[in-house]
Amino acid sequence: MKAIKFIFFAVSVFSFSLFIASCGGSKASPANTANAAPTVIDVAAAQAVIRQIPTYFEATGNLASDAQTDVAPTVGGKIVEVNFDIGSYVNRGDVLVRLDNRDARIRLEQAQAQVAQADSGVRQAQAQVEAARANVRQTQARLGLTEGSNFNIESFSQVRATSAQLELAEKELGRAERLLETGDIARTIYDQRKAQRDQLRAQLDEARSTASVAVAAIRTAQSQVETAQAAVRSAQSAADAARTQTASAEKAIADAVVYAPISGYVSERVADLGEFAATSSKIATIVRTSVLRLRIDIPEQAIGQVANGQGISLQTSAYPDRNFAGTVVRISPSVNATSRTLTVEAEVENVGGLLKPGQFATVRLTQPKPAPAVMIPVAAVRTEGETNRVYVIQDGFAAERLVQLGFLENDYIEVKQGVRENETVAVNNLNLLNDGVLVRQQN
Repeated sequence: MKAIKFIFFAVSVFSFSLFIASCGGSKASPANTANAAPTVIDVAAAQAVIRQIPTYFEATGNLASDAQTDVAPTVGGKIVEVNFDIGSYVNRGDVLVRLDNRDARIRLEQAQAQVAQADSGVRQAQAQVEAARANVRQTQARLGLTEGSNFNIESFSQVRATSAQLELAEKELGRAERLLETGDIARTIYDQRKAQRDQLRAQLDEARSTASVAVAAIRTAQSQVETAQAAVRSAQSAADAARTQTASAEKAIADAVVYAPISGYVSERVADLGEFAATSSKIATIVRTSVLRLRIDIPEQAIGQVANGQGISLQTSAYPDRNFAGTVVRISPSVNATSRTLTVEAEVENVGGLLKPGQFATVRLTQPKPAPAVMIPVAAVRTEGETNRVYVIQDGFAAERLVQLGFLENDYIEVKQGVRENETVAVNNLNLLNDGVLVRQQN
């Protein structure tokens, strides 16, 4: 019985093996594989079109900063604070460095104390002037004089009155003397008139003496006024000198802070904490890069194609697929005798700060008359190093073309050589394509 079961099992295994072999026989053999259908690459396609594009001629140029300044302190001192580094962006007025200002603060305190003392002296001297002027006015009032009167002794009231009385007495004495000679009056009357005259003479001398003393007193008071005024001027001079010292000390304190003179990037730092910065030593270099200057060398034969206000575009090796725009703003009045080129300057807006001073640029100067050009989508270009290629679709196959590119406008780029108008180019799966590959256009 066991032998019969074993024979049945063996027959079953053999039958199953035959079944498997028959199934495997339907698979492709190596020879069949070689004759399989070729691979087809699905691609999107676009036609090369003719568009009017600006015409231009090319030149070379170098980028430079719009403004560059070396920063140095106006006073020497030890650096106690540094607020910048290479590559830092600083705004105009930002504090770059602080210097030790302790000596200047001490001088300021001393000068301020001298100012306070000098101002006090000025006030005291002015008070003395007012007191002296008051004394003059009081003396004039006692003598019956007004301010500004001419201090002539004969103009004093007492002198004038006595002089008038004396003049009358002299006349009376003269008449009495003539009458005495004719016997018309008594001797006693003549003697009375003479005594009266002599008394008035004495009174006049006394009045003049009193007036002289008064004039001397007024002049003394005036001299005191002048002395007090001189003291005021001296005190004011001392106060002015102290204020000058104060201003100098305040300036020294202010100068101990070094500010950024322009907005821009720090390209060089020559300042470290604890160092002594002299007035002639540079601590930083700042370059302004928001707008760059592009110095362009124009060949002599193209001079007539350049004008102020003309638009330009430029490319750099750092951004070969990007154009930057600018405008011609300055033209040199003469041609370089050695290189036979004309130097032209354009201003370029440095959007995003991508461009750097010192970079070399290829420049295109736009001409006023446009020209037709073959344009294809940028996506149709496969770039490897400095080689640009596209794949033109012909009869269902990809034909590789090496192309020379030109003007870039939005998503389209000029093909100067390699593609003709209305030819169809692949715009995707370029990494899967080779010359002669079978392709199928997607709808």
